[in-house]
Amino acid sequence: MKFKKTRFKDLIVCNGKSFKDNRGFFREVFEKRKIKKELPFLCLSYSKKNVLRGLHTQTKNPQGKYISVIKGKIFDVAVDLRKNSKTYGKYFSIILSDKNCKSLYIPPNFAHGFLSLDKKNYVLYSNTKYRSKKYETGIKWNDKDLKIKWPIKKPILSQKDKKNIDFKNFKSNK
Repeated sequence: MKFKKTRFKDLIVCNGKSFKDNRGFFREVFEKRKIKKELPFLCLSYSKKNVLRGLHTQTKNPQGKYISVIKGKIFDVAVDLRKNSKTYGKYFSIILSDKNCKSLYIPPNFAHGFLSLDKKNYVLYSNTKYRSKKYETGIKWNDKDLKIKWPIKKPILSQKDKKNIDFKNFKSNK
């Protein structure tokens, strides 16, 4: 695996290897010796095309996340919510897919979301902490201050994500 640092401290793009033959393929997804994080909470989501999930975060006990696409393709976004960071309020985006074998490690105190680009999308999340429903919150996917360049104008959203707050309100509640 190859690891690429980004301009966001501790946000890492991981380029896995896929070994293909006539039987199928074998893919390297994660190397603890490079990421050096415990990932005790593993989740899998399935999304149809044009489903947008996010931008999710936890206000207390924030999770670091290792994101991999098992099947499909997503436009993945991480927003830096670390107050003392040089990149606070900025976002990072990347295409993750089963074909490009890329994964993303997102450190704690980021908001995370993604847009499903293929007909069927299976996304694996490995988390550094367990989910805490009590401290979950979300920031609007199309927030005017964040200016994320999503490749869609009208995504499919959950009822919960339709109620996400503006970044300004998130900042004032912190």
